Amino acid sequence: MEADGYIIDGASEAKTEILDYILNRMAATKTFQCLFPSTISRISTLLLAAAAWCAFAQQASPPAAALKGPWMDKSLSADRRADLLLQAMTLGEKLQLVYGLPARWPKADPRSFGGSSYVPGIPRLGIPDLQMSDGRSGVCLNGYLGRYATALPSALCAGASWDLRLAYEYGSLVGKEGRDIGYNVSLGGTANLIREPRNGRNFECWSEDPVLAGKMLGQDLKGTQDRKIIGNINRFAVNDQETGRSGYQANLEKRALWETDLLAFLLAIRDSQVGTVMCAYNRFNGEHCCENSYLLTDVLKKAWNYKGWVMSDWGGTHSGVKAALAGLDQEMPTGKHFAALEEAIEKRAMPMARIDDMVHRILRTEIAVGIFDDPPVPHPVNPFTGAEVAQRVAEKGIVLLKNDRGQLPLDAARIGSIALIGSHADVGVLAGGGSDQVDPAGGNAASQAPPSRKGRDQKKWSGLEWPATWPAVWHPSSPLKAVRAKAPRCKVTYDPGTDLVAAAKLAAASGVAIVFVNQHTTEGRDEPDLSLPDSQDELVRRVASANKRTIVVLENGGPVLMPWLGEVSAVVEAWYPGIRGAEAIANVLFGEVNPSGRLPVSFPKSEADLPHPEIAGWSVAKGQAFDVNYTEGFKVGYKWFDAEDKTPLFSFGFGISYTSFSYSGLRASAGDGVKVTFTVRNTGKRAGTETPQVYAALPASAGEPPKRLVAWDKIDLAPGEAKQVTLHVEPFLLAVYNAGAEKWELPAGDYAVFVGNSSRHTPLSATIHLDSLDISLMN
Repeated sequence: MEADGYIIDGASEAKTEILDYILNRMAATKTFQCLFPSTISRISTLLLAAAAWCAFAQQASPPAAALKGPWMDKSLSADRRADLLLQAMTLGEKLQLVYGLPARWPKADPRSFGGSSYVPGIPRLGIPDLQMSDGRSGVCLNGYLGRYATALPSALCAGASWDLRLAYEYGSLVGKEGRDIGYNVSLGGTANLIREPRNGRNFECWSEDPVLAGKMLGQDLKGTQDRKIIGNINRFAVNDQETGRSGYQANLEKRALWETDLLAFLLAIRDSQVGTVMCAYNRFNGEHCCENSYLLTDVLKKAWNYKGWVMSDWGGTHSGVKAALAGLDQEMPTGKHFAALEEAIEKRAMPMARIDDMVHRILRTEIAVGIFDDPPVPHPVNPFTGAEVAQRVAEKGIVLLKNDRGQLPLDAARIGSIALIGSHADVGVLAGGGSDQVDPAGGNAASQAPPSRKGRDQKKWSGLEWPATWPAVWHPSSPLKAVRAKAPRCKVTYDPGTDLVAAAKLAAASGVAIVFVNQHTTEGRDEPDLSLPDSQDELVRRVASANKRTIVVLENGGPVLMPWLGEVSAVVEAWYPGIRGAEAIANVLFGEVNPSGRLPVSFPKSEADLPHPEIAGWSVAKGQAFDVNYTEGFKVGYKWFDAEDKTPLFSFGFGISYTSFSYSGLRASAGDGVKVTFTVRNTGKRAGTETPQVYAALPASAGEPPKRLVAWDKIDLAPGEAKQVTLHVEPFLLAVYNAGAEKWELPAGDYAVFVGNSSRHTPLSATIHLDSLDISLMN
């Protein structure tokens, strides 16, 4: 067919590939269920999906003949090519790029792929449509058209790996599958800190610590963009709870802002050169974040010299001209406000130079990342192509929290019977809800109504932004089947845990009891407290009373309380472990994988130990404005516990292995920052992976919390093996932000360096003197 004078190929090869793929899947009824939701079974629906795929492939195919125009010269810089494109564009074409259109049928443009939103391109100039997908733990919102992607473990689970290479692999898979489906913008990448442990979106975050969060997310986003799909970092900024998220006023002193929330964004942007930044729903300094000139222009575009574009969170725009002048470049998902910018330009209320800057940023990013010259050509994605990556992430992110008397790993040869109890462990593993919900291949494994939330009926949830009945989804990875596969000679029995007496009776009759407990968290809703819902604490206690060899496996989106901790023999933190979560859990339970995950977030003993015992705004009526006063400042997570001399239930960085490690020989020297050298030895009988962590205490004159994370590594060690580790601490990570002078400074004085395997276990220490230094932001 022809479009705007350019010939576009019909993508016949893609059609053949897609139809062959679908017909082969039809022939295998078992795999057919993996391709489409269980509710879709008619052949007609299957053929409609095939037709849709063919249409997508045809629409997305690049032109057969190269477009003509000076902007097609790949030897020019991305900025120069964007300028040349701008010169060739009409005002209407420019405005077409600065807001979205409905993405899903029936109202959408037929060129839309039906993702989170869609921005039509300019075919005559070769400017591609922007097809945007949601999902931080995979590409989501595809199942209604029979399109699936790998359900990865949650970002928090990946964060628990403390593995930068794995974070890159995590993001690379999201980029690969997003591009395969046909998307060219991925909206995954949360830099917000776990400042509020009851936040319903904590599972999307990487850590409570800005350095760990920023560096891990930076590699995640780099992995995505290296696949030639534009990445996104969100939600800028201080968006740390869901209660009243559309307008609460976040109040945080400027120095603390820069050293916590902004630091995570800065590190991730610096390390990834991510193409888009999404501004948040909430207010900061009296202005909505999406029309906040301090955040979007003064910080992001001026202080950080950010070259990409700023898009709003979905429905987060509250004005047209004001937001654009403040630094917002693109309104999503529609043009409710930005559609009026043309009239504003005509009336000279909006300078043309600002529109050109908005469009330049979009075009430059498309060229720099590669979607302009090499647009994706969609093709079907097998939902299990990323299964190995998903399982590897889960295995490295699972944290062993307790292991009394070597209860784990289990020895199948010595166990006659195993009881699996609770959390639909017979059929699947839990996932978090909201816009990070990756569609489960084959449908919800535990297809049922959402949990009842006893004592927490819908009227008691405050500040709801999404439907209160957002369903809990279990991915079809069965712990029961996985455990049976590891212990084929054992009698392995499942009990749902809904009848406490029956569960305890089964536990008493079994050699080992494994209780799966869950906390379903979701976008749009915070948790009222950190207790497990639905009487699960009592379930654990009943089972533990009946069987002293009780193991608890947690599937949760953030810190939880454990009033039964002293009554069980082992605790495994599995988070939301993804499509191969059961296999990963079983490998850890039976010792085929030596757990190496470390907590990226502190677990408190009670809500009373938190900076705010109740989440801000919880008692405020929906729609009523309120303040969130972050009086703890830069004392987030472990820094709060250290500064307030409170002992957490489990400390930041904590995790147990099936072997043991020792530390020795610390040396610290000054240079371009600090060089830290020490030795780690595996003192046990199993091969294992240790995560040595370096913390620094700044001079007392700096007025900082007792210590901060500044470096870490992952070390594989055979039994008895020792390795010398050398880590470089860049000066920036030792700096403080001078709000008055608006710059980072390295205070002069004595710095204490601590090395160990958690924030509360640092057996090595040394002191080093550093001179004062002004720090460049982007060093």
